[in-house]
Amino acid sequence: MANVLQYLIRSAERFPDKCAVTDDVRSYTYAEFYHLTRAIGSGLLPLTRPRQAVGVYLPKNAQAVAAFFGIQWAGCFYSVLNTELPGNRLRQIAQTLAPAVIVTCEALLPQAKEIFPICPLVCLETLAGQAVDAEALASVQARAIDTDPLYVNFTSGSTGTPKGIVIPHRAMIDFADWMSEFCGYTEDDVFGNQAPFYFDLSCKDVYQTLRLGATCRIFDKKYFTFPMLLLQEMEKAGVTAINWATSAFHLVASSGALEKYAPTTLKKAALGGEALQARYVNMWKRAIPEADLYNMYGPTETTVDCAALHLTRAYRDDEPIPIGKACRNMQLLLLKDDLTEAAPGETGELCVRGSGLAAGYFA
Repeated sequence: MANVLQYLIRSAERFPDKCAVTDDVRSYTYAEFYHLTRAIGSGLLPLTRPRQAVGVYLPKNAQAVAAFFGIQWAGCFYSVLNTELPGNRLRQIAQTLAPAVIVTCEALLPQAKEIFPICPLVCLETLAGQAVDAEALASVQARAIDTDPLYVNFTSGSTGTPKGIVIPHRAMIDFADWMSEFCGYTEDDVFGNQAPFYFDLSCKDVYQTLRLGATCRIFDKKYFTFPMLLLQEMEKAGVTAINWATSAFHLVASSGALEKYAPTTLKKAALGGEALQARYVNMWKRAIPEADLYNMYGPTETTVDCAALHLTRAYRDDEPIPIGKACRNMQLLLLKDDLTEAAPGETGELCVRGSGLAAGYFA
């Protein structure tokens, strides 16, 4: 498999009429999503060259996911520009990224013009209306290889200067294939997306959905201000699986909403981003005893996660939960200051090797 577009192609062939991605406003079947992404890609071809960066300055919605795949059809890689960041910070990121173009929308265009005065801008609405140039798209994809960059996520870095982490297609393919098997996800799952798209945790929802031919329900952040409303919406959407930031998982538990309303459709929850606390795990397990829970861990320089643990036993409220074992095709090493491997019981720094490592940095 040369790139993750094969996930979309395969699922659109298998499930053309099935809902692929949905939010509060719109919903796309796989056939509709496939056509939309190819229209976006066709519109980007005259504005870009293969393996160039394309910025995404869009709200968190189903159209943003379509933009990610449209950018891939054009042979480029994307970087999500957080619309809530201060303008100075975004300009720093854009200067480092040097995108060929930034995809925005009509509603955000005035704001984008002010923040990115020297960057070319194009509205998603314009791209979505383009005729599909099948021959040109096929020509671009014929030159694609699995080590091409897929996306760049920016962090502050140790100095406060934006640093972009480059993730290639191969790393995401390896991770998504492994995660489907590890968590037992299938085409019947409905993923309830929580993580914003500038956070790599969201890639679990996006790429698991397209790989499997499943469905992704994108939840706006407002729902996490009102946990009871969130749980009701999860039930309404038939959400069966969540890949949430640990903080969101904790927040819903601590709110007390689970004691009043537990979604009956939820079967699996994979958590990551910070240390998982057993007392909140126990609250979820009391509310939904049959749910499978997974603790996942990965530093910024890996493709989302490098270690995972299926929580198959009970934990005391004050008991620490381990990060688990290495994901497939990854190795975890605990090294001491002299770079020798720590013995059992010794402390050291966790180092990672394997296909899931970042390909490099934008800095």
